[in-house]
Amino acid sequence: MKKKGRLILAVLLPLQIVFIMFLAGYSQLVETWYSQFFYPKISMLMRFGHGFLPFSLGDVLYIFFGIFLIRWLIKRFKQKFRKPGDWMLDALAVLSIIYACFHIFWGFNYYRLPLHQSLEIGYEYTTEELYELSEILISDSNKLHTNLAENDSAKVNIPYSKNELFEKTIAGYSNLSKTYPELTYRGESLKRSLFSIPLSYMGFNGYLNPLTGEAQVNTQIVPYKIPTTASHEVGHQLGFAKENEANFIACLNTMNHPDAYFRYSGYTFALRYCLNELYRRDPEKFETLKKEIKPGVLANYMEVDEFWLAHQNPFEPLFKMFYNRFLIVNNQAGGMKSYSYVVALLVNYFSEEKNRL
Repeated sequence: MKKKGRLILAVLLPLQIVFIMFLAGYSQLVETWYSQFFYPKISMLMRFGHGFLPFSLGDVLYIFFGIFLIRWLIKRFKQKFRKPGDWMLDALAVLSIIYACFHIFWGFNYYRLPLHQSLEIGYEYTTEELYELSEILISDSNKLHTNLAENDSAKVNIPYSKNELFEKTIAGYSNLSKTYPELTYRGESLKRSLFSIPLSYMGFNGYLNPLTGEAQVNTQIVPYKIPTTASHEVGHQLGFAKENEANFIACLNTMNHPDAYFRYSGYTFALRYCLNELYRRDPEKFETLKKEIKPGVLANYMEVDEFWLAHQNPFEPLFKMFYNRFLIVNNQAGGMKSYSYVVALLVNYFSEEKNRL
């Protein structure tokens, strides 16, 4: 690319940043014109374009980008970073292109209306409401456990292969779309991440590749977690960029799934969020409810914890720190702590469902 072209791209980078800061104040505009109109079309086009590939195109692109970056750095070191004007211009031009593609293909969804406004439900709740919902989730989780486990103390083992779990995740969205047409999922692109082992040591269940629209799942995690993880990543594909909102969508898909194993994964997933929030608000009530949970349900929680403990390493906190900063920059003021918003959505969703009956 000629120097003039690179200069134009470099200048566009700060202009893009200013534009994004401006757009963040117009959520309704983003919701109407991007999240509900433009994004569904471009995301479906991407998924139909390469969703059929048996491997992750996005991961392959990441590998090539990594190789390119290493070669670029080696070249800079060999030249002892001479002519900074040229190589800084190159770097800014590339960053400008990536920044634009990130937002056009997916990232503008970070600035859409909050999900509770889209669903027209509240987002505030009392500790008593949280306690009541936790009781309901414990009861349903225990009932499902009774039907799926050998005994009260045994954990539930998911009997499906990784591919079957992906197929059932997609089938769940087909079922869910009957009630929520906006969650219709076409052009499936749900794939195993080529970086599953590194992701395990980084502390991540999966991710969405914003440049290809592929939902990537870390298939090294325990099978019990894959239904909610895969559902979460599909939630991202459908335009729910914020982590807490994708978690809520994952709850909807798994808790309403025709398959009992998926419902068990979903109910216990929602329960853990509620119990964590209840412990923060009222430790005594938390201890009271904890006694009602079957040991086998707790065994599934322990199974997940043991997996992450086995993959702990000194670098994991750094990855989490960078990701936390990424969330804050992309309109999630609480960073990873903002995940607790899913509890507010759950409480108010169940309240609305109760009122409909």
